[in-house]
Formats: sequence, structure tokens, C-alpha cells
Amino acid sequence: MKHSQEELHFQVKSHLELVYPHEDTDLITSELLTLMRLNEISFTPTPHKNHWDASDLMVIAYGDAIHHPEETPLATLYRFLHDQCQGMINGIHILPFFPYSSDDGFAVSNFYQVRPSAGSWEDIENISSEFRLMADLVINHCSSESQWFENFQKGEGEGSDYFFVESPDKDLSQVIRPRTSPLLKEVETPHGIQHVWCTFSHDQIDLDFRNPKVLKEFIKIIRLYLDKGVNIFRLDAVAFLWKEAGTSSLNLPQTHEIVRLLRTLIEHAQPEAMIITETNIPSRENLSYFGNANEAHCVYNFSLPPLLLHTLLTGDCFYLKQWMMSMPPAQDGTAYFNFIASHDGIGLRPVEGILSDEEVSTMIETMQAFGGQVSWRALDNGQNKPYEINISLFDALQGTTQGADEWGEERFLCAHRIMLALEGIPGIYIQSLFGSRNDHERVKMTGHFRSINRHHWQYDDLVDSLETPDNHHHRIFEAMKKLISIRTYQPAFHPNATQFTLHLGGQIFGFWRQSIDRRQSIFCLNNISSEPAELLLSNLNLIGTDEWYDLLSGLRCEDLHETLTLQPYQSLWLSNVY
Repeated sequence: MKHSQEELHFQVKSHLELVYPHEDTDLITSELLTLMRLNEISFTPTPHKNHWDASDLMVIAYGDAIHHPEETPLATLYRFLHDQCQGMINGIHILPFFPYSSDDGFAVSNFYQVRPSAGSWEDIENISSEFRLMADLVINHCSSESQWFENFQKGEGEGSDYFFVESPDKDLSQVIRPRTSPLLKEVETPHGIQHVWCTFSHDQIDLDFRNPKVLKEFIKIIRLYLDKGVNIFRLDAVAFLWKEAGTSSLNLPQTHEIVRLLRTLIEHAQPEAMIITETNIPSRENLSYFGNANEAHCVYNFSLPPLLLHTLLTGDCFYLKQWMMSMPPAQDGTAYFNFIASHDGIGLRPVEGILSDEEVSTMIETMQAFGGQVSWRALDNGQNKPYEINISLFDALQGTTQGADEWGEERFLCAHRIMLALEGIPGIYIQSLFGSRNDHERVKMTGHFRSINRHHWQYDDLVDSLETPDNHHHRIFEAMKKLISIRTYQPAFHPNATQFTLHLGGQIFGFWRQSIDRRQSIFCLNNISSEPAELLLSNLNLIGTDEWYDLLSGLRCEDLHETLTLQPYQSLWLSNVY
């Protein structure tokens, strides 16, 4: 449905007035609508509409994760998805595929180009024609090697006034950031020495959204990405967007208002398009990016990876269960984005206030014993604190706090059975799809701990591994395909279907899902320990007039009063016949 231009102008201007109270917001509004091509036609988004269902599943991958000598990496990725994952996934998050100078793509030097070593816009359009495409809007910062920053150093040209400059004399003690490097970088310019703000590294210079020209530049970028088939915008590190000396410079009101503005513009241009915020912060702050169902469509469930890891390492689901009971159901039109592994490490900030320092230390020691590394962040008192664990998920789950054991593959699959059944949209990191191991050689090559879980595959080697029955990559990939094929057809696994946490002791992590139309119920029951666990079916209070069976094994429950024995890391998805 077409939208009143006056109404849209008013809505956009209202956002801008809260961010730029001293600017000509009428003029900026008109410029933004022109850049988004909304000054002639736009569409009215339907409030609280779910743009997803139980069939939605995203794979997360770098554009150059898989190589073949006769084609671009993006073309190879497309071929892998098309040939090996047909009917298995319907969405792909391609991590930054732009020219960059560091951080495996997150120091973007040109937002308008596809990195030639990865492929072309044609490759991106081919992928987006078959799969729902998520791309990163690296909105907080850009590369020190970008033309914009070169112009800043010259004091003239486009971008010369795009960067956040702050005096080292200001009170910056409250600033929260995930790195230990100095916050400010000294730069020589024609105007003398300037100090630019660097939340992440001195190669990633923060942009200054106090200047409306920066906002307009990113609206141009968003319009380009929409035209190339991007349907989901991942707002990278968006929590740090607005900065003010004397504050934490994290989650400031202007940041939330800019997210609301971007949503308004994007969904009026393409009603099915979505925003997902990447905010690796404590759970309560993370949830704030849902707003009143008017900010992010999805937020990353950042607490899930460390809590699920802790659960499977200790064989006790107490903290995972307590956290899950505290999570509010997502309103219609919003959803959690669930993941348990990614290109980054396993974040530890999201378990602040949930796990004790001692429990985190035990988890870190176990991960280091399994070949993992630890990245740190600086505190305002000059001390450092663990920020994330860098390890492949397959190696992270090769044992427990007691050491490595023979249950690694089952423990790894149990983690995915839990994640795939939870309320929300599941995202599977491509390295987890076939159980990649720690890549210590890549860490040596790049000098970055995060590279441990960013292995580069040769296409033929990968396919050979996936087709060799005695290879663990084959076993994991086939098991994952089976799991996903079962999940896809269950209405009770709709991202917004009802979820209720069950109380079955510390050894069995259980929850109940019910479809939106209330016809299907699934009891998701997981032995998260290395010892057999007994489950009395009568504790589930199953409806006696329904027939019940396990979606995973086909087992039918004839006697609802019997006791089942769950083997180590076994899961049941008990569904009624509906």
C-alpha cells in the first residue's frame, strides 16, 4: 500500500529532531527521502508483521570461506549453497565482502565496492536471487586506509569531516569499549594534531554521526545494498554509534533514535526488509534494541553461546534455565536471532551478572586446555577483563571441565538440537555446519586470535570430506541436514511460537514449544551430561488423548507413565500427532 508522503516526511523529521535539534531537519528529511527514492513512492509497512516462519534458517559465512581456482570465492560459496544445502537453508549472512584493511573485513575502506578478491556485485545478486541475503552495515567506523580518512588527513574533500575528534583532556574514563588499545589516535592534519576516536583499533576510525552528512552517506549506502538484493541489514557494533565525553558512549538515546530512523526508511522502501542489531553487551541492554517493536526486527541472543557452553561443560543446566526463564517472549514483528558460534569468539560480557567470575575462569581454563585463546577488554580502572573466548565450537565441546572424552560429536550435536528448537530464528556458522577444528596456522598467519575459527576451505577438499563416511565432517554435516529437515516442517518451531521452560533437574534441559495455532506441541528434552539420565514421562503432563512420538528417532510413547532413559547428550523432540 502506498504511503502518504506528508505522513512519512513527518515521521522521518520526528526522528531527526531528536538527534539533530539544531539542524534544519525539514531539509535533511527531504534529502534522505530523495536518497532512498521515497520522495515519489513508498509503502506502508504492516505493524507487528512476522517476516519469518519455522522454515527460516541462516548460514553465516565469509564470502571467501570456500575457494576454487576457476571462480571467485563468492561464486564458489553460491555453488556450495546451491549444490550442498538445497532445501536446507533459505538465508545467508555474508560477512563484510567489501575492500578492507584489517579485522577480516570490519575495517571497510570502500562501502560501495565488492572486494575484487572475493567477487563482484553480480555474484552478490546471484546469491540474493536464490537466498535471503543478510549483509553488514559497518556503521560505527571505517578503515584508516579509506579515501575518506585520507581526505581527513589532507583536510579537504569528501569525508574530511566524517570522523569523530575528541580532546584527550576531556573526561573519557567512563567510556566502555571491547579493546585494550588507547581510545584516541593522534593524527597530523593541516589544522594541527587531532585525536580521532577508535572504539576498536587504530585502523578502525569512528565516524561522527553528529554531522548529518555522515548519516546521508550511509543512507546512500543502504539504498545501494537494497538495489543489489540485500534484504537484512546487520548493524555492526551499532551500540557504540553516538559518543559523548563524560558518558559510557554506549547505548546512548541518539543511537536508539538513529536505529528507529533507519528502520523507518528501510521498511518504507522495502516492506519485507529487516534490521538486526549486533550488540554484544549484557542481556538487558541487548533487549532494549527491540524498542517498542520499532527498532530492530531481530536482536542477537548473545547470552546463549556462553551459557550453553557452560551447561555442556559442567553437565548442569541451572544457569541456562534461570536465564531462559528471564527472557521475555518477543512481540510479533520481532524475534531473537539464535546462534552458538560465529566468526567472532564466544562473548563473555553477556553472562555478566549471570555467571560468577570463578565459573567464567573455569570455563576459560577448560577452553585453553582444548586449544582456545582469550581476548581482553580494558576497564576504566586500568585493569583488563576477559571479553571473549576464541575457539572453534567443535573443539570447545570435545570434553567437559573434567577434560576431553569420547562424547565430543554427540555433545556438539546436542548443542545444535537445543539451539534449533529454541524460540527465535536460528543461525548456523558455516564452520559449524561440518565441524571445523581450531585453525592454529591461520592464527599464526594473521596474528589474530579470532582467526582460529575462520578456516579457509578448498572446495574440492571440502566436498571430499563431506562425502567420506568415516570423516567427522561427513557425520556432522549429514546429522545437521537431518536435524534441519525435521525442524523446518514443525509449526511449533515458528520463531514466535510459545516457549515454556520445564523443571526436570540439572541434568535434563527441557522446554515446551506450542505452535501459534495451538495445534502442535513439542517437548524438547536434552540430557546435557555425560551420564545417562532418567525421565519420568508423567512429569511432562502430556495430554493423554493425544498420540506422542519423538520427531528425531520416530519412537512412539505408548505408556505416558513409563520412565525413559536418555543416553549422554541424547535429545527428544516429543510431538503430538495433530
